[in-house]
Formats: sequence, C-alpha cells, structure tokens
Amino acid sequence: MTGYQINSIRQNTIDTVAGVFARYGLVIVIAWFGGMKFTNYEAQGIQPLVSESPFMSWLYEIFSVYTFSVLLGVFEVAAAVLIAVKPWWPRVSILGSALAILLFAATISFLFTTPGVFEESVGGFPLLSLTGGFLIKDVALLGISVWTLADALRATRSSLAGSSQAHAT
Repeated sequence: MTGYQINSIRQNTIDTVAGVFARYGLVIVIAWFGGMKFTNYEAQGIQPLVSESPFMSWLYEIFSVYTFSVLLGVFEVAAAVLIAVKPWWPRVSILGSALAILLFAATISFLFTTPGVFEESVGGFPLLSLTGGFLIKDVALLGISVWTLADALRATRSSLAGSSQAHAT
C-alpha cells in the first residue's frame, strides 16, 4: 500500500466520522427541540416569534398556540427520524433533510421579523440579544441540513449506480 493510499483511507475515515457527528448531532438537536414543542413551556416560548412573523402569524387564526406548537413538533421529530435513517434508506432521508431546510429557513426568517433580535441597550446591530443568539444558531443548522441533503442524494445516486451495474451483469 502506498503512502497516498494510506492518506486516502485516513481522509475517508475522518470524513466518515465527521459526517456521522454532523448528521446525528443535527438529529439530536432537531429531535430535542421537536420534543419540547409538545410542552406548554415551548409553545409559549415560540409564540412571540410566530405572532410577529408576516409569514406565519396567520396560523394562530387557525390553530391555538399549543396546537401549532405540537404540529411543528411533529414535523421536527419526523425530520429528525428521516435524517437519521440515511444509512438504510437514503431516499427517505432526502425528505427529512428537505423538511429540516424548510424548518430552519422559517426560523431564520424570525431574525428579520422579530422585534428585539438586536440588543438595543448596547447599540443594536450587530450585537444580538438572547433571542437573536437563539435564532442565529439556525444558520449553522441550515448549513448542516443542506449537507445531509447532499449526502443523502449522493448515497441515492451511488445505490442506483450499483443496482444498475448489478442488473447489467
């Protein structure tokens, strides 16, 4: 085995381990916040964000604060489960990643619609308030969700290519 092959194997191992940490770290975060959506505490916590959003405030005309929170929790837990199953069902995982992307894009929109995101007492932008700090993390989570989508698409293409070669022989 050449030095190049050893370095390639090492790099593949590092990439694989990093991917597992990224994927399942994301799964834990989404599942945890999704599970919290089933509590009145979290329903009340997201209420100011949702009610100030021109994109989502209308949902409170249809659903109670708690019911909307539970529905959001269902979507979040579903996204986490679907992302987690990528090693076995990469096509299914594509749906989970796409759902996570939509959820995080919606949450990031709160940075622009929620009053008090920037800490006015110390000069405002770019200094984030507690709410702003809570929301800005979703930029990174959105990036990881895009990566999990690309990873699931790559795995789907690989499995399709493998099955095409098996049928050709």
